[in-house]
Amino acid sequence: MSPLAQIESLLFVSGDEGITVADLAAATGLLRPAILASLERLAEKYAADTDSALELMVNDTTYRLVTKAAAGEVIKHYFENPLSTNLSPASLEVLAIIAYRQPITRIEIDEIRGVQSSSTVQKLVLRRLIEDAGRLDEPGRPKVYRTSAYFLDYFGLTTLDELPPLPAAATPGDTTDEGDGGDLFLQAFNQQLNQSGDES
Repeated sequence: MSPLAQIESLLFVSGDEGITVADLAAATGLLRPAILASLERLAEKYAADTDSALELMVNDTTYRLVTKAAAGEVIKHYFENPLSTNLSPASLEVLAIIAYRQPITRIEIDEIRGVQSSSTVQKLVLRRLIEDAGRLDEPGRPKVYRTSAYFLDYFGLTTLDELPPLPAAATPGDTTDEGDGGDLFLQAFNQQLNQSGDES
């Protein structure tokens, strides 16, 4: 795989958190000048390709892939359209974790689920079910997420206190095996979904 392809793949999986030049260097073994040159080539490639909806953004030393502003309307329409009302199993799992552990970072969600969750988190933000709740005061200043007021309306809740209790193995002080934690949160969350369905 070419250096350009390696960097592009890392930008993709880093999602909305983005990735720094230092992290790109650590993951690829490439030197900083080569990485910066590849990032510049990628930015030019996306800018010149009218059939690509992507562009490269940089904030301080963090780079991320984002959709071009021109795609905003179609993306907004997709998430507001009734055909996208149903949430995927992955979205429900991530939403359940955030509901019970908020505020929480995307990396913490990944650790509970055992898989990468960036794209799912982005979809939930776009659907207004979760929202950015600031950044932690630690290296990388990761974003933290919480459920929104719309989340309460969507699931027929008045407050988060109405969520069913978690199984004992998923209480906040406990740890879970990698890849198993998300199921515990979803198990409790499904109780609320079933109750909401019975009432509608």
